Amino acid sequence: MLREQSFDLVVAGGGMAGVCAAIAAAREGLRTCLVHERPVLGGVASSEMRVTVHGAGHNHSFARETGIIAELLSEERRRNHEPINENGWTNSVFDQVLYDFCVREPNLTLHLNTSVIGVELDGADEVDRAPHTDKGYYEREACAPSRRLTALRARTLSAEVDLRLAADLFIDCTGDGFIADRAGCGWRMGSESRAEHGEPHAPEQPSTATMGNSLHIRAKDVGAPAPFTPPQWAARLDDPSYFYEQGRVPSDPRGGFWWIEIGMPWHTIFDNEAIRHELTRYALGVWDWMKNRDPEMMERCRNFALDFVGQVPGKRESRRVFGRHWLTEQEIQAHTPFPDAVCYGGWGIDLHTPGGLLAKTSEPSAAERYQEDSEYASKIYVRPYGIPLRSLMARDVDNLLLAGRCISVTRAALGSARVMATTASMGQAAGVAAAVMTQRGVTIPELAADAAAGGPAVREVQQRLLRAGAFIPGVRNHDDADLARSATASASSRQLMHGLSPTDPAPFEQLTSIPEERSYGLEVEVAQLVWCDGRLDTVSLCLDNTTDAELRLPLRLVRVGEVWDNRKGGDSVLAEGAVSAHPGIARWTDWRVALANLSPGWVRIETAEPAPGLRWRYAGGVMPGHFASRSLSPTRLRDLHASFAYRTVPAQNAFAPAEVLSGVTRPTTSTATWRSDPGAGLPQWLELAWDDAQPIEHVEVTFPGSLLRDVHSTPPFYVEPQTARDYVIEIEGVEAVRVEGNTQWRRVHRLETAAKARSIRLIILSTNGDPAASVTEIRCY
Repeated sequence: MLREQSFDLVVAGGGMAGVCAAIAAAREGLRTCLVHERPVLGGVASSEMRVTVHGAGHNHSFARETGIIAELLSEERRRNHEPINENGWTNSVFDQVLYDFCVREPNLTLHLNTSVIGVELDGADEVDRAPHTDKGYYEREACAPSRRLTALRARTLSAEVDLRLAADLFIDCTGDGFIADRAGCGWRMGSESRAEHGEPHAPEQPSTATMGNSLHIRAKDVGAPAPFTPPQWAARLDDPSYFYEQGRVPSDPRGGFWWIEIGMPWHTIFDNEAIRHELTRYALGVWDWMKNRDPEMMERCRNFALDFVGQVPGKRESRRVFGRHWLTEQEIQAHTPFPDAVCYGGWGIDLHTPGGLLAKTSEPSAAERYQEDSEYASKIYVRPYGIPLRSLMARDVDNLLLAGRCISVTRAALGSARVMATTASMGQAAGVAAAVMTQRGVTIPELAADAAAGGPAVREVQQRLLRAGAFIPGVRNHDDADLARSATASASSRQLMHGLSPTDPAPFEQLTSIPEERSYGLEVEVAQLVWCDGRLDTVSLCLDNTTDAELRLPLRLVRVGEVWDNRKGGDSVLAEGAVSAHPGIARWTDWRVALANLSPGWVRIETAEPAPGLRWRYAGGVMPGHFASRSLSPTRLRDLHASFAYRTVPAQNAFAPAEVLSGVTRPTTSTATWRSDPGAGLPQWLELAWDDAQPIEHVEVTFPGSLLRDVHSTPPFYVEPQTARDYVIEIEGVEAVRVEGNTQWRRVHRLETAAKARSIRLIILSTNGDPAASVTEIRCY
C-alpha cells in the first residue's frame, strides 16, 4: 500500500538531533514529519542502545545544554526511578518521555518502525555513486543531478506500507548522512591528514579508519551467586594487561563500558551487522572475564547477573557531509566567534583509537587512566565554542539541512561535536532555521549568505532559539518585542555573597563532585571564581594543614572576563601575596588584598605554586558561577564541578534583581541570577516596572536549571531545588497567574486577558527545596 503525505518539513532520523529538530520546527508552526527506523526514539540514547547523553556540562560548570534537550532530560530525571551509573543504564522511561513530547505536538506527525529507502529529486533520479580513496580517506564528490529534494520514500515493514513524504524542506538527522548521500551531496569518511588543515589531532597520514561502534552490557545484583557460562562462540579473554594496561578497566559490576567498541577492519555502515556480531562475542567475553577469571572483579561480580546485552550498535562516526562552512579543530580550540553561531559544544577532542577492542589500546585518555593534567588531557580540553548555522546547511542541495554527526566538520572537529547533547542542540537550531526560512520565504543559499554576514535572518534564528530556552555563547537577548528589556527590576531582598563555609547550604548540593575527604590537595595549583562588585578588602580560605609545621601558600587574584576563561593569570593580575596556614583541619586564614574601585566582574583566587601538605576544604554546594578548578597544564585550568570554602569582606552584590535582564540565562560574564536572601524565608518577590504602561499578553519565566553538570550527576526523581514550585504573577497588584506544583525550569504564560500595566510582580511562594527564590530571566510580550 502506498500512502502519500505532504509537509512543510520532513526530518529523517529520530535520535536526539532529529527529535529536537522536529519538536522545534513543530513549535514554530511548521507542519512537520519525523520518520525513524526504530520502534523507539532517541537513537543511541534509547533503551535499545543505552548510551548516556553527554555534552559541554561534562567538562564545564554551568555549560550544560538548555532548550529542548534540557526539557527532555529534566523530565526523564523527574519521572525515572533508575540511577545513572554510566552507559547502559537507559530504560524505557526515557523512550516514553521522548514519545510523549513528540505525540503531544499538534504540528508533528510521527512515523516509527519506518525506514527511509530513497529520495526523490526535482526532475532527476536519486544518486548511487561510490566514493573513492584518492586522498587516503573515503570521499564522494558532489554529484547531485538536481539542487532540490522533493520527497523521501519510506517503508513501514511491520505494516506493509510504503510512504511518499513530500516537503519543501528536509533535515538529515540519520547519522550516516543517508539523505545527503542519496541526494548527491559531497561527503567524506575517515581522517584527513594533519597537513590538510593543520589540525593537531589529525594523523600524519590520511586514513579510511574511523572510530568504532559500541554495544553495552548491563548487570544487576540478584542477591545470590549468579554463575555465568558463555556460549562457545564468545571471545575468550585471559590477559589482565588487555584490560588494566590498555585502557579497558572493568571497574563496575553493573557494566556500562563504552570501550566495548569495534570498527576497522570493518566499515561502520556497510558492515554494521558483522560488527554487531563481533561486539556481541566480545561483550560476552568481557563479562566472562569479569565473572570467572578477573582477580579484581570476580568477588564483586559474584551476585551480579547479566541483564542486558545490546544488539543495536551505536555509531560514533561515518559520513560527514560538505556544508556551507567546514568546521575545523582550530576553530573549536580557538572558540571562534561565528556571526551565525546557533548552538555550541564543549566536549573534548575525543577521538577513539581505530579498531577499539582489536587495537593495542582503547581511547587515549582511558589508556592513561584519565590523568587530569597529562599532556594529552590538556590537548583535548576545549572551552565552550559556537557552531555556525552554515555547518548545518548542505552545500550541494538547496533545501537540505543537517544535524548530528553528519554535519560539515573535519574528523578532528567531529571528535568534540559528535556527542548527543551537542547534536540535540544542532537539531533544535536546524528546526528553528527551517521555520525562519519558510516564514521569510528564503532559500538555504540566501540564508547562508545572510548567516556569513551576521544578517537579519540569522539574527532572527538566534533570537528565536534564545527565547525557546537555548543558549548560544556570545549571543544575548536583543529581541525588540521583549518589553522586559526596557524595564527596571527590583526585589523584596537579595542574597549578598559572603562566600561559603564547608557547612553552609548552597545550590547544587546533590550535583557537586566532592571526594570523601571533602578537601583538595594543593600539590597542584587550584583556583576559585568569585564575583567582585568593586571593592574587596579581605579573602579568607578554609585550609587543612596536615603537617606539624606552619606552611606558606602563595596566592594571586586575577581578573577574568567570563566563567569559562581557564587561562592561568586571566586577563590581568590584580593582587599577589601569601597566607600562612597553621597545623590543623578546616582552619581559616586571611589574605588582605585591599582592592577598591574595581569594575564589577569576575575575579579568580589562584594558588601561585604547589603547596604539599596543604588542602583546601570544599564547600557543600556551588553558588551560581562561583566554582573551583585545578591545574590542567602550565597555562590552563580545568573545572572541578564544585566550590572551595572561602569568605570575602565585604560581601559582594552578586545576585542583584537586574541580573534577570542581563540577556543570558546562566553565569557567563555575570551571574545572570537573582537570588533572594535565604535568611528572610519565603515568599519573596521580583518586580519589573516601566515609566509608561505596556501592553502585556505573555510572561515568560526562566528559573535556574541543573546547569552545573551533565545529566550523569542527577539522582532519580530529581527536580532542581532552585525551581519555583508555587508562584503567582501579579499585574499591577492583581493576580493574573497562579501555579502550584511546578517542576519545570522554564514556563510560558499567556494571560487570559491582555493588560496594559506599568508593573508586573513574580511572587515565589515556595521552591522545590532551596531556601531562596531564584530567577534567571523574565520576558514580557
